Amino acid sequence: MTSETLLESPRALDVLLVEDDPGDVLIAREAMAAGQLSTRLEVVSDGVEAVAYLRRQEGYAGVRRPDLILLDLNLPRKSGHEVLADIKADPDLRRIPVVVLTTSRAAEDVARSYDLHASVHVSKPVDFDDYASVVKQIDEFFGSVAQLPAE
Repeated sequence: MTSETLLESPRALDVLLVEDDPGDVLIAREAMAAGQLSTRLEVVSDGVEAVAYLRRQEGYAGVRRPDLILLDLNLPRKSGHEVLADIKADPDLRRIPVVVLTTSRAAEDVARSYDLHASVHVSKPVDFDDYASVVKQIDEFFGSVAQLPAE
């Protein structure tokens, strides 16, 4: 058995990026566009908007449920940890994988992310190319290797 037989067929993902830094949003868009998958990336810029999007409220009634959430911790109006707690407490949302993608390397932030059932905590590299590479790897892993739950 080769490693290729272990991989799922690549599929397009619906990804929700919760990020308030326009530069990081741009890098994520470019990294996913350069990847091998046809990822559909939606972006919201604060925690309150993220919860409204996920619950299909306040103008988000017709949005697709994301296959994956990329969540920054340092957000306006509602922190990433608060958003993560809301997601994992909601039976309709808790199965969506959440990748905490943040500048924080603080041990307490990492521990709290996992205590709140994040799928993974990734510290954002400060270098443009390294950050783009990390986003591309996350996209490829969840689109090609991981088996995701059906809605």
